[in-house]
Amino acid sequence: MAAISGASSISLRSSPPRSHQNLALSRTNGLRSISLSDHGRNSLSFGLQQRSVHLSVSCAAKPETVEKVCTIVRKQLALPDDSAVTGESKFAALGADSLDTVEIVMGLEEEFGISVEEDSAQSIATVQDAADLIEKLIEKNKA
Repeated sequence: MAAISGASSISLRSSPPRSHQNLALSRTNGLRSISLSDHGRNSLSFGLQQRSVHLSVSCAAKPETVEKVCTIVRKQLALPDDSAVTGESKFAALGADSLDTVEIVMGLEEEFGISVEEDSAQSIATVQDAADLIEKLIEKNKA
C-alpha cells in the first residue's frame, strides 16, 4: 500500500528486482514514515526527495480550429501565407498591437458566430488561447 500526499516522491531501487517487497508510506502530523519489508534481505536502498508538483490543465482546441485562427490572424495582420503562425504564436510577437488584437477578435467572432466578452478578449495572448476560448464559447452556446 502506498499513499503519497503533497509534493513528495519516493524512488526505490533494489538489486536484483524482487516481487515480494512491501512499501507502506504514511503521513502523521506532517512527518513521513516508510516501512520496508524485504523478507530478511539487506540489499534494498531507497531515497526520499521533496519535489514540487507542476500541473497544467489544457483544453486543447481541435487542430482545425487552431488552423482557422492562424488563417484569420495572418489575414488581419497582413502576413504572408507561408509565415510561421502556430498555436504557440503570441500576437505581440507577430507584430499585433492592441487595435490589431481587437480586429482579430472581431474577425474570430464573425467567422465562428460567437461573441467574445471584453474580459475574455483581454486574456487572449496566443493563437492557442483564442482557439481554446472559441471552442469553449461554441460549447457553451450549444448547451
